[in-house]
Amino acid sequence: MKNTNQAIYPTLLLIAFLLVTGAYLYFFTDYDVAWPGFFAMLFFYALIFYFGAYAARLRKDDSVNGILLAGRQLPLFVAIFTMSATWIGGGFINGTAENTYNQDFGLVWVQAPWGYALSLIIGGLFFARKMRSYGFKTMIDPLAQRFGKRMAAVLFIPALSGEIFWTAAILTALGTTFSVVLGLELQPAIVISALIAIAYTALGGLWAVALTDVVQLILLMIGLLLVVPFASDAVGGLENAWQIYKTKFGAQATLLPSRTGLGDYYWVWWDYALLLIFGGIPWQVYFQRVLSAKSAKVAVRLSLFAGGICILAAIPASMIGIIGSVADWSALGFPQPEKAATILPHVMRYLTPTLIGTIGLGAIAAAVMSSVDSSVLSAASMSGWNVYRPLFKPDISSENLLKIIRRCIWIIGIAATLLALNVKSVYDLWFLCSDFVYCLLFPALLCALFDPKANVWGALVGFVVSAILRFGGGDTTLGIDVFIDYPMTKGEEVLFPFRTTAMLAGLISIILVSRLTQKISPAIVLKKVED
Repeated sequence: MKNTNQAIYPTLLLIAFLLVTGAYLYFFTDYDVAWPGFFAMLFFYALIFYFGAYAARLRKDDSVNGILLAGRQLPLFVAIFTMSATWIGGGFINGTAENTYNQDFGLVWVQAPWGYALSLIIGGLFFARKMRSYGFKTMIDPLAQRFGKRMAAVLFIPALSGEIFWTAAILTALGTTFSVVLGLELQPAIVISALIAIAYTALGGLWAVALTDVVQLILLMIGLLLVVPFASDAVGGLENAWQIYKTKFGAQATLLPSRTGLGDYYWVWWDYALLLIFGGIPWQVYFQRVLSAKSAKVAVRLSLFAGGICILAAIPASMIGIIGSVADWSALGFPQPEKAATILPHVMRYLTPTLIGTIGLGAIAAAVMSSVDSSVLSAASMSGWNVYRPLFKPDISSENLLKIIRRCIWIIGIAATLLALNVKSVYDLWFLCSDFVYCLLFPALLCALFDPKANVWGALVGFVVSAILRFGGGDTTLGIDVFIDYPMTKGEEVLFPFRTTAMLAGLISIILVSRLTQKISPAIVLKKVED
């Protein structure tokens, strides 16, 4: 009863805050707010925050292990839910619908759902058992052991960037959803959602994240499954929609590409496919669940199950993208979607009854919260444990380290929120997340775990080589111009698979340079860590 009461009080404060926000929007702004949806949002957020606050009170272990890894006591059922919910976020759902709908891409370019699903499966088969059996606290720990704390801090940069980009992508997905369904501006929707997720994450650590993920994933699947049948009725059923979609998109209405259908973009497709499969592995947000499992056996199982759930969750999102693409919006009497990124909320608002659209909105809000809290906690875990502690205060007490980690949760959450307010495409940012970790981090992690000869000089040279080759291909999302004359370049667009080239060059560099420098820097053997 005491735990319940302690969770109710902060939840009531949240409800009061949201009601005051609603009153402000009603009396002092010109927003045409859809109030049924606003109150549904209030309910969903209060429910999620309550579970997060309740989990914080249930936590018995206030040590670093308790906050970061839930005391390594996550049962298989909860672990599967939190792993699945972490990947199936707003970027996953909105991004899948966006590219399915987009005339320039189509279903063939909807690679992220199955790419990330395969990354979970491969991670479970080859990485999870070893990481959990060694007892690490974060993904950076094996890198620090093998290459030293300073090189680990360098490799922390792409890991942190990936988590921030991921968080920003899913906050952007929520903002576009709210702006369409509720009539709210993008900025207040993003800020309110971020503050709530950051607050309960700082309160309860991984237990709060895991318990809320169970609720969020259930809400998400119910919401999406309710939206699809109602939306499909507006376009004559799913079978009719699929036939129209195939005619409209041709070779792009398939999961696997053909050389003739994509032309030179065939190699770009494979570059992105490999990026998502292997770039989806070196994530602290993934390994945090692996390392919190009760045993190495549980860590493997939760990865495999979560991979299957990710594939299933992408199906209704793809269906919504297909429905939005074939719908004759003018004949239906509704406005055309302003941009591809808004197709999911657009379908929810105009092709479903108000109640169903509202439930769908709650589903997207739940998906976003489940990913925001996970990414922010993961980035803060690495910041405190692998950067601040070893580099600035090695003798820091557990209590003070927890304070640092909580501060990092707020700092990283705010940084991701600011980035979310300045991006346009959910899918572009979503790809960029795995881009950096694939090219810069995956070779180092692979060698740290499986190459006994890998040393710090190899890791450093591999990182530099990968960075030059990757950024030499430019990046439109970050405004980086191309400065390497790659083959198969059209204007400012590089069709050569330079990301995979950068990753392989970095991997080969680590292997070769490590062997050439063994006399001046012998390889360090990976050691198990006591919990």
